[in-house]
Amino acid sequence: MTVSKTALLAEVINRSNANDSAKPILLNPNFPKQNNFINDPSRYIVAQCSRRAGKTNGLAYRFHQTMVKYPKSQCIYLGLTRDSAKGAMWPAFQELNDRYGLGYTFVESKLTIINPNGAKLLILGADMTNYAKRIKGRKFPAIAVDEAQDFGRHIESIIDDVLTPCISDYSDGWIAITGTPGPVPQGYFFDVTQRGKYGFSQHKWTLYENPNMPNPEAFVEDLKKRKEWTDQSPTLRREWLNYWVLDTNALWVVYSESINHYETLPKEHKWHYILGIDIGFKDADALAVIAWSETSPVTYLVEEMVTSKQGITELVENINILNKKYKFDKMVMDEGGLGKKVGEEIRRRHLLPVEPADKANKQDNVEFLNDDLRLGKFKAKKDSRFAQDSYMVQIDWDKSTPKRIVLKKTFHSDIIDAVLYAFRESWAFTHEPPKPDAPKWGTKEWAEQQSTGMFEAELEGLKKQEEFGNWVKKLGYGE
Repeated sequence: MTVSKTALLAEVINRSNANDSAKPILLNPNFPKQNNFINDPSRYIVAQCSRRAGKTNGLAYRFHQTMVKYPKSQCIYLGLTRDSAKGAMWPAFQELNDRYGLGYTFVESKLTIINPNGAKLLILGADMTNYAKRIKGRKFPAIAVDEAQDFGRHIESIIDDVLTPCISDYSDGWIAITGTPGPVPQGYFFDVTQRGKYGFSQHKWTLYENPNMPNPEAFVEDLKKRKEWTDQSPTLRREWLNYWVLDTNALWVVYSESINHYETLPKEHKWHYILGIDIGFKDADALAVIAWSETSPVTYLVEEMVTSKQGITELVENINILNKKYKFDKMVMDEGGLGKKVGEEIRRRHLLPVEPADKANKQDNVEFLNDDLRLGKFKAKKDSRFAQDSYMVQIDWDKSTPKRIVLKKTFHSDIIDAVLYAFRESWAFTHEPPKPDAPKWGTKEWAEQQSTGMFEAELEGLKKQEEFGNWVKKLGYGE
């Protein structure tokens, strides 16, 4: 059997590249906290870091070590969205590859990074269709979930039910979750990093310990001046100093469990029900049912329904189920974009009296909602999708202006929009508490009321006399 010179040359190059990719990379001796994270042999690892601390670069090093050890294997890097995952890991791995000449191939169309030995790193976003199904049932020696603080309530199920079985085929398989403290100190990532739950090996550091960050002290001081932050500003402490603090300034909708949670809808009122419908962000529809009464100042979120990948027929079926249960006074729907055609279809073919939602001045409506939340005049159950999502929709203050609030693209809530459409139609704000009944004539209470009334009338008369005297003096007729 003869081998062509071309094939022989290709094999020499491949073996050379494979050897290059397997050569040891040098860790920075001045960055011990990142090095400890990179070399941690634990099966479950967590890194809580400030911004610009170098956690994503640390993950890139970990992935490289595993990919070299397991040729032709596949590893997973999971971000909140496809774009955010690419924006974080892609440049970090390119920097690693360029620095050491590791010979990786970057297939941007598939967001896949390929080692010369055939091992692959798949970059996924939790917003990608059926991302969990792409992972479930397969085997991976290494998996990382980045920006874990933004994943919300379902991250525990992702880790326990989807990811953990995937690393079981490898004796040294690992799962790393990384992130920055979120705006609300609660949830899975908080429990892992602050309460030591679920058995994760802990790593924490900030940009101040990153030797690749030039003069971090001056950078933060400049940031404080530009943002007009004090040392106690929640966003500074959370994002740059790596502390868990409540940062309501970062939240678009401010739900408080202690103020806004309720157990059951009060029975002493006659309730009016309104349905808010949000059509299809990433093919998800959200239905929100609110209740209000002429005899109560409080509006309640009583039921939610969020459904992905459904057609108009399924949407109408769900609306009919809810309508039969609540007999809505009003149904309002987002008719922006394709929603107008959907709304017309629902009205004409299915005879449902759906009205276009009032989307004008959306930020004003959010502020009205926040006012009611602050005063306890809007209530939702603490385990509702609305309550949980309120902790995750954040304002991007770097892009916002006094005239326009911009939200971060890391998370979108369909149910919050549906609630806003319905809340706009609630008339609970017109409620006035009943005036107390007048005391019975001749009673002690009646006498006290009369006495108080006469005293207040006398004071009012004296005040008017004084105002009249001052007016006369101004005209020059007085002393």
